[in-house]
Amino acid sequence: MPSLKDFRRIVVKVGSSLLVDAAAGGLKRAWLDSLTADIAALHKGPRDVLVVSSGAIALGRSVLKLPAGALKLEDSQAAAAVGQIVLARSWSESLGAQNMTAGQVLVTLGDTEQRRRYLNARSTIAKLLEWRSVPVINENDTTATTEIRYGDNDRLAARVATMMSADLLVLLSDVDGLYDKPPGAGRDAKLVPLVQRITPDIEAMAGASNSELARGGMRTKIEAGKIATSAGTHMVIASGHVPHPLQRIIDGAPCTWFLTPANPVTARKKWIAGSLEPRGALTIDAGAVKALRGNKSLLPAGVIKVEGTFERGDAVVVRGPDGAEVGRGLIAYDAADADKIKGRSSADVQSILGFTGRTEMIHRDDLVLGGG
Repeated sequence: MPSLKDFRRIVVKVGSSLLVDAAAGGLKRAWLDSLTADIAALHKGPRDVLVVSSGAIALGRSVLKLPAGALKLEDSQAAAAVGQIVLARSWSESLGAQNMTAGQVLVTLGDTEQRRRYLNARSTIAKLLEWRSVPVINENDTTATTEIRYGDNDRLAARVATMMSADLLVLLSDVDGLYDKPPGAGRDAKLVPLVQRITPDIEAMAGASNSELARGGMRTKIEAGKIATSAGTHMVIASGHVPHPLQRIIDGAPCTWFLTPANPVTARKKWIAGSLEPRGALTIDAGAVKALRGNKSLLPAGVIKVEGTFERGDAVVVRGPDGAEVGRGLIAYDAADADKIKGRSSADVQSILGFTGRTEMIHRDDLVLGGG
């Protein structure tokens, strides 16, 4: 079986039922401190660790002393506004005690689905990781409506993992992993330790959630697994109802691993090369072609010509000075702005456009070479 220590970038999803004591109300601080101690041990590897954390609405309900039962949308949003402050402070304090800095990131469905916002979210989180911070990500329940929200953080965590090219997604759950039938009284259910590929038979094993606080359940975890593994990210489901849950996975605790034959970089580049319709084209000089083939990013100075009508985040074709296609990538500027800064130094971007844009026209992580 794989080990958590085998991976360089790990997304850890934490559900409401793990963080919040439904009976007493409030945060399970001792459990959170044990988890952040595990994160610190991985972080010293050094590895990148990101957290997708539920709990804002549940904590808000506790602070506001709202009655049990379903909440209307506006009540949930208001509870999230209160609870998000508690949640962010709790993560900041617990990670801070381990000499790590937390960075709060609130996202919506559109931030991981629309390429323009996708690039913004990806760049922000990448900068936090560069600074060795731990991004703590949650769905923006305060503003998201039923029509534009994920509704569960399992799939959100999978989208974040694929967006950030993580090679492992850890779903800390109410159960040890996937069972061959829903476990319960009178059921002879057996844990499935390894899933090589998610088939209809695997999907049929998933049952509903038994937790009052959780919105997901095993079905959403399997959906998260499909998202993750198709993008080259391995996934593991393990129990979070124990102290030091990540260390327990390392020590061989029961869990379910979902494997992928791909890796996140090649899967993402395949998506850029073959799944996105180019909206424009850039012609670059010979020096820029050489730089790209040396695994460098495309800077404005190397661009000779800009064609097409495209927006930031769209796919564009990159051509050499002879017109031959060099590759394709996601562009960091709208067409009009790209045309203004072509051939210019990155240091001149602010004076030309009136704002500080990205240093790269196309970052190397958003570029695939070889003619698509």
